[in-house]
Amino acid sequence: MLEIRDLNASYGPIQVLHGISLSLNVGEIVGLVGANAAGKSTLMFTLAGLRTTCTGKIIFDGQAIQGLPAYDRVPLGLVLVPERRRLFPFMTVLENLQVGAYCATARAAADATLKEVFDLLPVLAERRKQPAGTLSGGEQQMLAIGRALMAMPRALLLDEPTEGLAPIYVGLLFQLIADLRRKGIAILIVEQNVHHVLKASDRAYVLENGRIVLEGQGTTLLNDERLKVAYLGL
Repeated sequence: MLEIRDLNASYGPIQVLHGISLSLNVGEIVGLVGANAAGKSTLMFTLAGLRTTCTGKIIFDGQAIQGLPAYDRVPLGLVLVPERRRLFPFMTVLENLQVGAYCATARAAADATLKEVFDLLPVLAERRKQPAGTLSGGEQQMLAIGRALMAMPRALLLDEPTEGLAPIYVGLLFQLIADLRRKGIAILIVEQNVHHVLKASDRAYVLENGRIVLEGQGTTLLNDERLKVAYLGL
């Protein structure tokens, strides 16, 4: 569904990503791990069409999209859940969800999609009239994912979704990710919580200084001594 070929990305004159190549298949969970400043969030921004200048190929469902702005990638089904959630804190839960259905196809199906989101995340239905800024961190993360689901994604980009979450919500989040995969949504997840993401991923990549240095099955990498010692300090 998503293929990246020899991707380089820069902020102005500063190159952050160097020759990245990876893939994400239909109904697959792929993890991306690495130390701080390895380039993980830059990769997510670049895939979503935000902030960076890039060369190389980004192919989504057979279409080269590296020249498309972010607002043209969402209707194709490529949707980012950003780090730190980026909700509208003074708007209600319902209003934040409605914002997610901004493109024409999603707007047309908004009522049916909203019901699906509330069925999947009942806490949002309970809090629908509550300002988003008054939710707990875990509830806000669920709202950020619910907002993304309102766009009817075919592939979700999750950037550090467990950041700041209590352990109970970390477990709930990964259960939600598994549920979304069963619905056929492909998921690329950038995460500092290495154990959880590698355990949940079908495949994973390790990023160091803007380059992929290891790749393989998630559970295999979890037991790889090179990963533990060289890249994670375990």
